[in-house]
Amino acid sequence: MTMLSTEIVGTPEAIAVPRGTAATRVLRMLYRDKLALCAGIFLLIVITCALFGPYLLNDIATRPNLRARNAPPFSLAHGWLAVLGADALGRPLLARIIVASQNTMAVACGAVACSALVGAVLGLVAGYSRGRGGQIIMRLADIIMSFPSLLLAVIVLYMLAPSVGNLIVVLAITRIPVYLRTTRAEVLEIRERMFVQAATVMGASRMRIVLRHILPIVIPTIVTIATLDFAFVMLAESSLSFLGIGIQPPQITWGLMVSQGRSYLANAWWLAFWPGLAIILTTLSLNLLSNWMRVVLDPVQRWRLEMRKTEA
Repeated sequence: MTMLSTEIVGTPEAIAVPRGTAATRVLRMLYRDKLALCAGIFLLIVITCALFGPYLLNDIATRPNLRARNAPPFSLAHGWLAVLGADALGRPLLARIIVASQNTMAVACGAVACSALVGAVLGLVAGYSRGRGGQIIMRLADIIMSFPSLLLAVIVLYMLAPSVGNLIVVLAITRIPVYLRTTRAEVLEIRERMFVQAATVMGASRMRIVLRHILPIVIPTIVTIATLDFAFVMLAESSLSFLGIGIQPPQITWGLMVSQGRSYLANAWWLAFWPGLAIILTTLSLNLLSNWMRVVLDPVQRWRLEMRKTEA
């Protein structure tokens, strides 16, 4: 009897007993993964800068100061906001990076949200429908995927005026097939499970089956893909701004700052280095957080993060 109770206590299921509220458990699991914790803190700082930075530093980021033209970094001679240096017009780079984060995050968040919503809805319809409608939806996805996403964005933005709204629409359209095909594949497998068949036999409507039984299982996969896709969309926006067909001055993004600083790489490397570093760190943080979310949303692996450190 003693041996049996010891074995039961030692199993992962016994160690992973839920403690506290759901938010507390998530924060505890985030604390166990130090890389994901650092990534989350960095992304929280970026989001805070995107929300409040332009209201506090917009005037400083756009006001020229020719005395500080191409001022080198790590100097407080022109104020603490110029600790990362100044651009060709003497505007502090730290203030401009903080202000530019709003446009960069707005484009990435808007494009990911729109593409995830539209792609998930179309994927649910294509996966659960057995008629011709599902085939038509998949052929539309194949047509979009037949064009390189960046090339399609370049063509459309040459025809339209570059703006935040147009960038969101173009990038969202190019990413819809990712969510559509993934959601459809998940639904094709889930709809054959016993609980879905039982709900059908009991007379549940298609809408109820899709929304109450299938969608909750598909959402974790969509969230994980959206986290990874956020980094891809942000890099795509930076690439378009670097090519000169993204956000146009006086608005700024990190990609546009890199584009403006490439002609000064020989004598003022910091003009392109710091916004490029911001892009790299944000993308890396998103990838690390996506890996953590994949583990948290998987019941098979979640117990490893729920274990107490002493018991692990």
